[in-house]
Amino acid sequence: MNRLANASSPYLRAHADNPVSWFPWGPEAFAEAARRDVPVMISIGYSTCHWCHVMARESFQDAETAAVLDDGFVSIKVDREEHPDVDAAYLDAASAFTPHLGWPLTVFASPEGRVFYAGTYFPPAPRPPQPSFRQVLAAVREAWTLRRDEVDATGSSLRDALAAAATDAADAPPTLDQLAAAARTVAAREDREYSGFAAGPAFETPKFPNTPVLRFLQHPALVDAAPEAAPVASRALAAMRDSEMHDTIDGGFFRYATRRDWSVPHFERMLTDNAGLVEVALAARDEVTATDAARFLVDVLQLPSGGIAAAQDSESIIDGARNEGGYYRASAEQRAGLAPPALDAKVVTGWNGHAIAALAAAGTRTDPRSVEAARWAADAVLENNVADDGTLRRASLDEIRSAASATLEDYGGFARGLLALARATGEVAYAERARALIDLCLGDDGIAPPGGGDPVLTAQGMQPRGVPSDGAAPSGPSVFAAAALDLWRLGAGERYREAADTLVRVAADAALAAPLAHGAILEVALGLAATPRQVVVVGDSDAEIADAARRVAADVVVVVSPAQAAAFAAAGFELFVGKSALAGEATAYDCRAFTCALPTTDPARLV
Repeated sequence: MNRLANASSPYLRAHADNPVSWFPWGPEAFAEAARRDVPVMISIGYSTCHWCHVMARESFQDAETAAVLDDGFVSIKVDREEHPDVDAAYLDAASAFTPHLGWPLTVFASPEGRVFYAGTYFPPAPRPPQPSFRQVLAAVREAWTLRRDEVDATGSSLRDALAAAATDAADAPPTLDQLAAAARTVAAREDREYSGFAAGPAFETPKFPNTPVLRFLQHPALVDAAPEAAPVASRALAAMRDSEMHDTIDGGFFRYATRRDWSVPHFERMLTDNAGLVEVALAARDEVTATDAARFLVDVLQLPSGGIAAAQDSESIIDGARNEGGYYRASAEQRAGLAPPALDAKVVTGWNGHAIAALAAAGTRTDPRSVEAARWAADAVLENNVADDGTLRRASLDEIRSAASATLEDYGGFARGLLALARATGEVAYAERARALIDLCLGDDGIAPPGGGDPVLTAQGMQPRGVPSDGAAPSGPSVFAAAALDLWRLGAGERYREAADTLVRVAADAALAAPLAHGAILEVALGLAATPRQVVVVGDSDAEIADAARRVAADVVVVVSPAQAAAFAAAGFELFVGKSALAGEATAYDCRAFTCALPTTDPARLV
């Protein structure tokens, strides 16, 4: 039975013709496993994951392996980008069995959802010390059949350990001194020869852009407290820009490099990396690189609907065969005759929020068409990713909403994008919609998306714990905290600062202990520890003082007409109350440390 053909995920659709009798994520699979009294095999990946493709070709498309799976297991295929909470929960569980976490992720669980074994990629034949996938299946099946008590004990103890590991909130958010020390710790990990970061002293592991950490290092509050921080980010950006990581033909950056010197890229290109690098480049005042990464988002990833695709594959068809990276290694002239790698065309709500924020910011500093692209993307998400009850869905594909519930990443990421678009356009409706999305997640029982998250994980007691680390993009709690903080800075009310504070406290101890893994939440913590700077210009958007304001390093920079300022004030955004264009001239209001300077029409006053 083909249960994946009509899935809203390109990754699941790609597995629809496998001989494996896949189930999509949901309660039906676990119910079937209980009926048959067999374990569940959960395979998690994403459509542009190279080793996911490899394992699919080697194992899931193999009829004999499929027969073993169908006979002894219920198999579930999960797109980690469609179900990030599922992915996070099983990564937590898998960490008990392997230190090498990544994708494809292969998890074995009881019908009640208790994980008892996990790993990542398994080859079709043994590669000592790595067993083959069929050897793993045989061992799991033997344990399930002959040693059920041990399996149940492992699953129960693991779930109890995960529940006990839920992070307690710190008594207070980190201080500026603590955050500066964390930034210095990160800066000390820089590869002094090639820039960027790697996991070990040998610097031989893959290098990722790690944009959340770069944005943390660039925070204006660190200019005096940790002056070595921002140059680390600038050097990493320059190294990537001048390396094979950068596609100079179509624009944008690849997922990661396999060598210390940023050479030999893994060729998939992600929305999240490139949106983050737009903002890194803007903060580094490298507008050429910001424009280039924004060009990739718009020219390559933006779909006819206006939504922005999740990624572009590393593989393409060349001379009738799948080829890893061949398209990207071709010259501009050669590329013109090649079919480009496929897009993962699902429109992920939170990720589109990242792109909207990046394009809106870029458009105020570089090409104004980026603002229009951001507006088009926002309108597409509002049209296609909002359910009939006003709540968000995680994604859509071909303008059809996914059944997957939205996460905090979606509510926070999309709200942050809408707030950036409101600042770029001066249109309060975007800010009002962002505030409404954040409000949906602020309940009496804590901060959670409407409905409380994935119902299967909730029923199994497998929810992700605490605030997860920030990877290629901010975690859900991190970006939600950032959006809440943005609302507070616009004068929406103290409850939004309190929401950000709550999430920062939950993450504080882990983030300070491992700052390289928690850049986004540390950036929010800096926003709480440092007093904000807000610059509002009321008047002609083309005025010289408006242009000067857009180049100020402030927490809020917004240029509005007098009518727009009044609309923001009427909607409850107190930052705009009483602000007007004096004598009809564009007027700047520069507020620092909760104190506003006298309004000015002199651009030289904005430094």
